[in-house]
Amino acid sequence: MTMTFTDIYMPPRLLAPGGTPAGYATHQQRYGPVSYGNPAHLLRTLAESGLTGRGGAAFPTYRKLGAVAEAGRRTGRAPVVVGNGAEGEPASHKDRTLLRLSPHLVLDGLQLAAEAVGAGEAYLAVEDGATPLETALTERRDPLPVRIVRVPKRFLSGQSSALAQYISGQAALPRDQHPPVREQGVRRAPTLVQNVETLAHLALIARYGADWFRSQGTPAEPGSALCTVYAPGREVRVVEAPFGMPLHRLLPLDGVGAVLTGGYHGTWLTAAEAATRTLTAADLGAGVLIALPADRCGLADTADVLRYLALESAGQCGPCLNGLPRIAAAFRTLAAPGPQGTSRRDVARWAGLVEGRGACHHPDGTVRLVRSAFTTFAAELDAHAAGHCTAADRRPLLPVPENRS
Repeated sequence: MTMTFTDIYMPPRLLAPGGTPAGYATHQQRYGPVSYGNPAHLLRTLAESGLTGRGGAAFPTYRKLGAVAEAGRRTGRAPVVVGNGAEGEPASHKDRTLLRLSPHLVLDGLQLAAEAVGAGEAYLAVEDGATPLETALTERRDPLPVRIVRVPKRFLSGQSSALAQYISGQAALPRDQHPPVREQGVRRAPTLVQNVETLAHLALIARYGADWFRSQGTPAEPGSALCTVYAPGREVRVVEAPFGMPLHRLLPLDGVGAVLTGGYHGTWLTAAEAATRTLTAADLGAGVLIALPADRCGLADTADVLRYLALESAGQCGPCLNGLPRIAAAFRTLAAPGPQGTSRRDVARWAGLVEGRGACHHPDGTVRLVRSAFTTFAAELDAHAAGHCTAADRRPLLPVPENRS
């Protein structure tokens, strides 16, 4: 897929203009050296900065690092640190773009995080691009060796417990969250799983401080975030934007019927709603913004995604094994003009039954997408029930891997 990086919404931090990968010498010249040796100061600076995770959960980074460090002290086991570049979300390209263009920024952050929690092992998990990262590692002389791990291309491969399982030699499937990975992860050691974009921000905060980081964004949500942006008539873009930026500056809304924020565990908005919103961590989710043209059928696209999500589930608990396939099948009925029977009522009921009952949050994210589609495409649901579709073009727009469609 062709990507462009030409839209500049703020002075670049993570991605340099031009889309040229930075070797180690260029990286050092661009960002300067990073200092090690004072983990307590780093944690204080992270707390002051307000940095939150950029993998979707938006959890305060300093609290996550502190919890893993404390678990290590309490258990007497050296923690493990995992840089999470396993971008299972099909619509997102931000993490792989960051790893391609600024690998050393991520590796700096990984080393700093490892020192902060007292780690004895460090991994960088990716689906693609392992060889260039291995080459980047040969340019460095880091305190802690980093091992590159290639994970399966599955939607749930980047889930924290699935990553811990895979690095431990098991299948890349989520497990029950009790105890949490921060206490028992890779080979039952306390484990920090941190998104690669978060690590890159961490490396910059360690260099330039909390006030510098807060010079972009809002007081409540400081800093910036990488976004994969799909706009009608344009190539897919990966851009960096500050929190608080109006969505209509990132996504031109002329001729747009709806906007998907956050990826496939995200939320559909009407174009009118999107026009009033600003970029927030809650909306951004997995770092995806997609504008659906007004002549497309949002129900058809949602049905394709729901089938994909049902097929990608771990199939280890009732909500994924039974609930998601039923929801996907019933929603497929709603996406086709004609009699709907009890499908609309069934989907709503099953959504309530699976929510909050999964071994991981996969059912919850799927339900979020379903409920937003019911609201945003309510008029289209009624049109389908009456036997016709208002869309002039029913070709699928949202990217769904071919082997899972």
